[in-house]
Amino acid sequence: MPVRADAPITITAFDWVPDFARGQVRDLRVRWALEEVGQDYAVRCLPQGRQKEPAHRALQPFGQVPTYEEGDLTLFESGAIVWHIAERFPGLMPEDPAGRARALEWLIAALNTLEPPIMDRSIATIFEATEPWSAPRLPGIDMRIAERLQEASDRLGAAEWFTGRFTAGDLMMVSVLRIIEGDGLVETFSNLADYVARGTGRPAFQRALAAQMAGFTGDPPPGFDEWMAQLQAKQGEMK
Repeated sequence: MPVRADAPITITAFDWVPDFARGQVRDLRVRWALEEVGQDYAVRCLPQGRQKEPAHRALQPFGQVPTYEEGDLTLFESGAIVWHIAERFPGLMPEDPAGRARALEWLIAALNTLEPPIMDRSIATIFEATEPWSAPRLPGIDMRIAERLQEASDRLGAAEWFTGRFTAGDLMMVSVLRIIEGDGLVETFSNLADYVARGTGRPAFQRALAAQMAGFTGDPPPGFDEWMAQLQAKQGEMK
């Protein structure tokens, strides 16, 4: 049986995001980790804009989600939270020191090596798509992503998981790779596509995803429809 938390766990999440962000907001990573280790948690949902207010910045100085509260402990950054969960409760961490080090290695690789160029692509194609510099940057961004994916594919080979068994490192690698799932990048490497499918097929991931999607009950902020119309027009030009 999993160890139960001594104090209730509360995380923060948004009550609304655009359709393209649903299933990608980083509280999903924390939800997934908690589901893997069998821990209950509560969610404090924030309307868009509330994350920038002083009360939330006291928990997350950069005005983002998620945060994690367990008794007197408050954490921010999804990687740090997932690592804490993996160390706090059994299920996501090997027992031997070398295995733990390898799990941490792949968690950091996901965040430091793979995610930066992948998020550059999101900035160029979504958040700054209407800016004149975005379209010219896209070929270079895709080249860097392809290089990293090739390297990850080479290392994974025919293995099921990067760390031998499913760990917090694999949870984060899958979380990052699925950001570009469906864009024709991960799909170029059949072993990576299968790897992502194995991760997202886990019952704990499915429970976490369903919980996040069910929490999107809020309304968009003022001006969103106009911004979305501009974005869609620009994305059409970039194709």
